[in-house]
Amino acid sequence: MKTIVLSLLAACLLTNAQAQESISLSWQDCRESALAHNEDLQRADNAVRQAELDKEIALAAYLPKADGMAMGTYLSDMDMMGMTLQMRGAYLAGINLTQPIYTGGRIRAGQKLAQIGREAQQENQRKTRMQVIADAANAYWSYIAVSAKVRMLDAYKAQMDTLYQQAETSLAAGMATGNDLLRIRTRQSDIHYQWQKARNGKNLCRLALCHAIGCPLETEILPTDTVIPIEAPSSLDTDISARPELALLQKQIEAAEEQVKMTRAAMLPTVALSAGYIYYGNIKLNGFTQDAEGTPQPFTSKFDDGIWQAMATVSIPLCHWGENLKKVRKSKLDVANARLDLEKNTRLLHIETRQASQNLLDGYRLLKTATLGSQTADENLHIMHNRYLNGMSTLTDLLDAQSQWQQARSNLIDAQTQYKIYETEYLRVTGKLE
Repeated sequence: MKTIVLSLLAACLLTNAQAQESISLSWQDCRESALAHNEDLQRADNAVRQAELDKEIALAAYLPKADGMAMGTYLSDMDMMGMTLQMRGAYLAGINLTQPIYTGGRIRAGQKLAQIGREAQQENQRKTRMQVIADAANAYWSYIAVSAKVRMLDAYKAQMDTLYQQAETSLAAGMATGNDLLRIRTRQSDIHYQWQKARNGKNLCRLALCHAIGCPLETEILPTDTVIPIEAPSSLDTDISARPELALLQKQIEAAEEQVKMTRAAMLPTVALSAGYIYYGNIKLNGFTQDAEGTPQPFTSKFDDGIWQAMATVSIPLCHWGENLKKVRKSKLDVANARLDLEKNTRLLHIETRQASQNLLDGYRLLKTATLGSQTADENLHIMHNRYLNGMSTLTDLLDAQSQWQQARSNLIDAQTQYKIYETEYLRVTGKLE
């Protein structure tokens, strides 16, 4: 029974492995996929479209408004000075056209607010795009880095396997001891532990990358950029004029100023013209009248007619006990607060940009140091390996050289990855990532 269960489990694992999709992915592919599938960016796109609709809605306030109405009624007969008014099935229908002439600047301010809102949403969209690109870049290069560490540990394992075989040969020839084999096995066990940790880290980075680009989490990603490209930083600046965050703060001030105009418009008169036509029908008046001989004669009058109307309306606020004036003062304080936010956050943006610039320079210096250390460790390992084969150095010296090589190569990979993260962050905080 146990054998059957294990066989079924193995079959399931094999099926899952075969069903796992693999894709080759370059950094450009990763970037485009992240932009195409990110939910936050899709929401930002929707917000831009909503702002465009708000602008169209605000523009419609300049145009005349047409409204229609219809009414039907069934009332009991009413006595009117000896006559009977019948409104059984009477109806009334009409249309009215209203054109605003002057609204105290409310319509113009509303249109300006809608325009500012549209521009603000476009800046927010740009901000979201850069954040999506930054997240995708960090996930992609981290995956490249941990994959490189796995390959490095594979090479380290191969070195130790070769060394173990050489030690076995030397032991058979009486040129090595059993303790040498034990020391190599101990190092092999440590390398396998590091390799397993790196494999686990690679899987976690793969999951993060799958999430960033919007593909199923079971997807196996084969990056085509197997080497982390490094470009030396040049002409770094701390200019923040291209940052969407700064533009959003400026739009906040503009919107607050327009809101003051909107509030002030409530204190001003409004003028509008309206014209309409009303048609009524099926209204009857029944009664009696006398003929020439004085004999009562019944009669019925039916009313079906239309009425044209036109009027101009002027509304003038007279006394609201200072309500509107206080609202204007409150709106002006919102403008002052928006300016304070701009001053405060501008300083913070400058600090953030300078930190990113300094991190990029420091990261490049660290990368150069790690590169030199890796080159030195490579040369030292090569020399120590040749000396060990010629019996001119001990196993301890060779193991130390291999350990130094592994640490130096790991430091180089970490430095390359951190530099790419610093580079991405610098481009983001200066508004140049797109």
